[in-house]
Amino acid sequence: MVLKKAKKILILKTGNTLIDLLDQGRDFEQFFITVSGFGANLFTCKSLHLNDELVDLKNVAGIIITGSPAYVTDEASWNFIGAEYIRKAHSEGIPILGVCYGHQLVAWAFGGEVAFNPKGREIGTVKVSKTEAAIDDALFYFLPKTFKVQVSHQQSVTRLPKDAVRLAYNDFEINHAFRLGTKTWGVQFHPEFSAEIIKAYIESRQDCLTNEGLNVGSLLDSAEVTNISAGLVRKFCAIALIN
Repeated sequence: MVLKKAKKILILKTGNTLIDLLDQGRDFEQFFITVSGFGANLFTCKSLHLNDELVDLKNVAGIIITGSPAYVTDEASWNFIGAEYIRKAHSEGIPILGVCYGHQLVAWAFGGEVAFNPKGREIGTVKVSKTEAAIDDALFYFLPKTFKVQVSHQQSVTRLPKDAVRLAYNDFEINHAFRLGTKTWGVQFHPEFSAEIIKAYIESRQDCLTNEGLNVGSLLDSAEVTNISAGLVRKFCAIALIN
């Protein structure tokens, strides 16, 4: 196996994490790099939402699109720039992994629909199941039939793009993961989140959660380590970086 020379994985940010975590010098890019198992020197980071100049795709081994406090349905101008960039990368066969907001942005870029989930907010550690199509998927094959993940979202992909293959679901979220072609994936859950991080999200939103009828104490008590789903980041980076 040989690393793709001079190419890096682009972490395409669509927002920032919680203020408390930012104050600790931690953000989405650090979360992904930490769980990837690869050195930070193999990654580069650009903030789509801040209109950073994007990396020439000839220098990109793969793209990870992060979560965000924004909503895809706001259709901010940078979403259109990102969608065009994603479509071009997909057409060139560059591996793409969209996470949470990134998952929704990929679906939207290819004609899918995104909306607020009528069931409300999904947050905490939850169980998801693989579809039959995920059994021989290049990214999902190693996962068990059901596995735990970290989630924090209000919006969902309510309709997948044409020709998308659904890979994971649960009772709350029918489209927890999908694939387009052979190397473009979207996951609504956060494989980069640790139990500590999801607890920080629950605590930061506790007033909203209580008002929405959710039990904050139960959500905190049920938060647990999800190393199996974190393996998705490691597997994706291996696909992107290694021939």
